Amino acid sequence: MVFKGSAVALVTPFDENGKVNFDKIKELVEYHIENGTDAIVACGTTGEASTMNDEEHLAAIKAIIDAVNKRIPVIAGTGGNDTAHSVYMSQEAEKYGADALLIITPYYNKANKSGLRKHFVTIANSVNIPIILYNVPSRTKVNIPPALVADLARNVKNIVGLKEACGDLAQVAEVCRLVPDDFAVYSGNDDSILPLLSLGGSGVISVLANICPKETHDLVAKFFEGDIEGSRKLQLDMKPLIDALFIEVNPVPVKTAMNLLGFNVGDLRLPLAEMEDKNLEVLKQELENWGLKIQEATC
Repeated sequence: MVFKGSAVALVTPFDENGKVNFDKIKELVEYHIENGTDAIVACGTTGEASTMNDEEHLAAIKAIIDAVNKRIPVIAGTGGNDTAHSVYMSQEAEKYGADALLIITPYYNKANKSGLRKHFVTIANSVNIPIILYNVPSRTKVNIPPALVADLARNVKNIVGLKEACGDLAQVAEVCRLVPDDFAVYSGNDDSILPLLSLGGSGVISVLANICPKETHDLVAKFFEGDIEGSRKLQLDMKPLIDALFIEVNPVPVKTAMNLLGFNVGDLRLPLAEMEDKNLEVLKQELENWGLKIQEATC
């Protein structure tokens, strides 16, 4: 298992010129380690990896690895819709010292079942570090069937986990029923961390953790410590804030929230842009309701 607990799907900070802000990466890493985050996902969906060229994508991964310095696992997002390119990015991330890789279901191509299996197997066979599959059909329009997850879990030695963001608890239950006991299933949805844990999950890869790392860590830790009521209370109490963080497409609200809270992580990259005013007001209100102090009047 790569990690057990809460991994942050880290935003990628940009400077005033729109370049990766490597000094800010160091600050964010320290913030997460100080607040109990159990692992860091570098350059995933929340990290705007789809708008990065290879050079800056790999530089950001390396910067996070170097800043963490083996204190917690770093999981590099290196998947894409081109298998050969995903192999290249994965091999480079392994050279830099990534502890594991997050490999998304190929998007746009809409791979058939045999192609999907070959895609994951080809990437896995090209590296020697663990792989966590990432299923998010709302973005990719391709769903990894539970039977295929189980097949890969049992037959590819370094495919060791799944970030499940299908939004269907019945499918999550079927995955957990079929996979080996040592295969880790992580929630990809902050609004259903506890339900997934109750089905046998191992934690969460979280957007929420960017602004509430301790609470997200505690939600998972309480469950594993047997404090189910404490975990349930956190999940339900945080739901309005979680809903606000997904009121527009991720990572627009969370990056906006971080700027409102004074993290100064820079602008979003096109084609993502600023929030609608009405949604921004909802986000501000929920940040304040949770007790977070807004430092900037605007983003």
